[in-house]
Amino acid sequence: MLITLSIIGGFIILTLGAEALVRGASAIALRLGITPLIIGLTIVAFGTSAPELAVSVKSALAGNSGIALGNVIGSNIANIGLILAITALIRPIQVQSQVVKRDIPLMILASMLFWGLLLDGELSLIDGVVLLSLLVGYLTFSYISSKNSKNEEEIEAGPNNPLLSGLFILVGISMLVGGGILFVNGAVDLAKTFGVSEVIIGLTIVAIGTSMPELVTSVIAALKGQSDIAIGNVVGSNLFNILGILGVTAIVHPVSSLGFQPFDFMVMLALAVVILPFAWTGLRIGRREGSVLLLTYLGYMGYLINQASAQALL
Repeated sequence: MLITLSIIGGFIILTLGAEALVRGASAIALRLGITPLIIGLTIVAFGTSAPELAVSVKSALAGNSGIALGNVIGSNIANIGLILAITALIRPIQVQSQVVKRDIPLMILASMLFWGLLLDGELSLIDGVVLLSLLVGYLTFSYISSKNSKNEEEIEAGPNNPLLSGLFILVGISMLVGGGILFVNGAVDLAKTFGVSEVIIGLTIVAIGTSMPELVTSVIAALKGQSDIAIGNVVGSNLFNILGILGVTAIVHPVSSLGFQPFDFMVMLALAVVILPFAWTGLRIGRREGSVLLLTYLGYMGYLINQASAQALL
């Protein structure tokens, strides 16, 4: 009963937090003259990635590298195969050329770097510093370039008061963190009762749970006609997950890749690569592309569920 309440309560808090974050971020974008895309790639992406940060650091410190690493890999897969797919199915996403030419390729390169750093079986302190430094460079470049960009998308006005806008963002992020952790704790407790391994839990339940903020935020942004925030949230969150969350986690405690298969990394990288031609064609990700992404994700989930079933029988 408590597990069910934790999952349901977490989802409700996530929904309210996403609404507050989108409204506050939209208002900040209008006031500062920063494009909604950059807001999506930075503030919104950081806010929706906060649960992943909390869960990964907590898991690494507790010696649960399987959950810490699986959380990031699984979240990046879910962000594209589930969140971007569902968002596109609800409402086709318009994509700016900047995302196709710069941000998606950077996400692909970050995914390749991540895989390369783990070839020795561990993300070390030095690896963490490298990843975090790259994130700082990316954010700095994004902010500078945004000042010279034209706002191509009308967005819904949020609070006029800048302090109130900031409060909306803080409250939204806090609710996303709290709701995400509540959802994850309930889901993990449920999975452990069935004897599922840490790696599988990290790749599936924890990943989906910590990706719920991205899902709710992207769907709400898409329904409001704010495509830039929706696509920026997904791409930005994937970059934050690799460069920021893994960077901080590795600095706090080394992260082992023990128990992970090359196939998990291949799926993460393949989804990052495939949305490039999807977005390039007509600068939009429509329902057809969303269907392909969702079917791919469901196929991967089927593969993991089959693994989990085999483990439960041992």
